[in-house]
Amino acid sequence: MASLLVHSSISHSNARPQSSFPPQNTVFDFKYTHNLTKRRRPLISLSAVDEKVSASDPSPSSYTGFQLPGTVQSLKLKLLSAVSGLNKGLAASEEDLKKADFAAKEVESAGGPVDLSADLDKLQGRWKLIYSSAFSSRTLGGSRPGPPIGRLLPITLGQVFQRIDTVSKDFDNIVELQLGTPWPLQPVEVTATLAHKFEIIGPCLIRITFEKTTVKTTGNLSQLPPLEVPQLPEQFRPSTNRGSGEFEVTYLDSDLRVTRGDRGELRVFVAS
Repeated sequence: MASLLVHSSISHSNARPQSSFPPQNTVFDFKYTHNLTKRRRPLISLSAVDEKVSASDPSPSSYTGFQLPGTVQSLKLKLLSAVSGLNKGLAASEEDLKKADFAAKEVESAGGPVDLSADLDKLQGRWKLIYSSAFSSRTLGGSRPGPPIGRLLPITLGQVFQRIDTVSKDFDNIVELQLGTPWPLQPVEVTATLAHKFEIIGPCLIRITFEKTTVKTTGNLSQLPPLEVPQLPEQFRPSTNRGSGEFEVTYLDSDLRVTRGDRGELRVFVAS
C-alpha cells in the first residue's frame, strides 16, 4: 500500500452501489438509406443493433448516448459495466475478476500502446479508483495482493483517489477510512494521503517513490490537526519494494485510465 495504490484488502463489505440508470435502457435501431435515381440497391446502409444497458451499469456522463459496437467508447462502457457493483473489487468473485480482466484487455487492445512522453498531460488531475483486482485475495489479484486488513482491524474502506501533478511530479494516493471504536462511541472517519514522487521510466512505465503519509480526521473530529506519519505501520507495508513501486499505464484518455501493477494487479480509474 505504501508504494502503490493501497495493496491491501481493507474491507470485504458486499454493499453494491446503486446505479443512476433506469431498470432498462435501450439504444434504438436506426437505418439510413441513400438512393440514387435508377439504382435498385442502396449505396449506403448503416445499422445499429439493439444495445441493452442493465440497471447495474455505471453512468458517467461521458458515456451517455449512442455507441457503435466495437469502438473504443463501447468497450470502455463494457469495462465499466464489468466492474460496476464490485465495491472497488472487494466483492469480486473469481468470475468477476476474469470478466474485468478480459474487458480491460479489449480496451487496451483497441486503444493501442500508451506513449506518456506525448500524453503526459492526460495524467494531470484527480482520478477516482473504481476497481482494483489487488483488493481480492484470489490469483488474479496479483502475486502479492497485501494483508487482509479488513479481517484483522475494524477498518472500513471508503473512496480511493489518486492526485497527480505532472509539473511538480507529485503522486498522492488519497484513501478515505472509517475506524471502528468501542460502543457507544461513533466510528472515526479519517483521510489518509500517501505522498509520492513519480518519474517516467519507459513509454508507458511509471515509478513512484514513497515520501510520507498524512492522516486527517473528518466528520465530528475534523477540527483536529493532521498527523504526519513518515512511514506506514508494518501491517500496511508490502513485503518488498517498501520505498518505491512501478506500474504500467495500459490505457489513457481524458476520462479513463487503466493500469497494470508490478504485482499483476489491474486498476481502473475515472476522472474525478
